[in-house]
This record gives sequence, C-alpha cells and structure tokens, in this order.
Amino acid sequence: MENQIPRPVLDGDSKPFWEAVQRKELLIKQCGDCHQHIFYPRSICPHCFSDNVKWVSSSGRGRIYSYTVVHRAYGPFRGQTPFVVALVDLEEGVRMMTRIQGDREKVAIDLPVRVTFEQVDEELTLPYFELV
Repeated sequence: MENQIPRPVLDGDSKPFWEAVQRKELLIKQCGDCHQHIFYPRSICPHCFSDNVKWVSSSGRGRIYSYTVVHRAYGPFRGQTPFVVALVDLEEGVRMMTRIQGDREKVAIDLPVRVTFEQVDEELTLPYFELV
C-alpha cells in the first residue's frame, strides 16, 4: 500500500471534477451571480458568497505562475523523481497546482501550457499540463 499513489477524496463538491477528468475533460466552477470562475471545487463562491455556482468547461490553457523541480520524494513518488510541480494560471482566472510533463529543462515562469491527462490506472486519471 505504501507505493500506491494517494487517491482524491470524492465528496459532493469534487466528485463531478474527478468524473470529468476521468473522461479527459477539465471542469471548473463559475458563479452565476458575479460570473467569477472558481477553483478548487466548492459549493459557495469565494468572491460574493453566492451558492449559485455551476460547472463549466475550462479551455485547459494557461501559463506557468511558479514551479519547482522535485528531486527528493518519499513513498509512492520516490521512483518518479525528478518531476516538476507548478502553479498554473488558467485563462479563466483560476490557479491550479499540477505537474508539468515534458522536458523539465525547458520549463520557465510565464510559458504557455495546456492540459493533458495521465491515466494512472483504470480508476484514476490526473490532470497534468505540458508546454505549448
């Protein structure tokens, strides 16, 4: 069990997100009142506190806000080093923490990226990003 990748908790707020990722679609929420996009999934808008929020498709495009290269990892991630963990600003105005796939030597702040989906196994797909 130590080498198994941790699984996301599927609760009422996040289950539709993970179901969409499994279908290779990136969903985020949007407030029906102030029209701001929301990520991470939650039932109340953090901008205006409205509960009028709905799921919308994301373009899956963004830019690297910040990143780090992980050279030392533990448990199930030990065999995956080195890898890039980044904060990506999506076109919709939300920020996601994710991995950047591809040549880590080319990764830099403000480079454009697009979502890609890594199928870990039959039950788990993860949204990662790659350089455009």
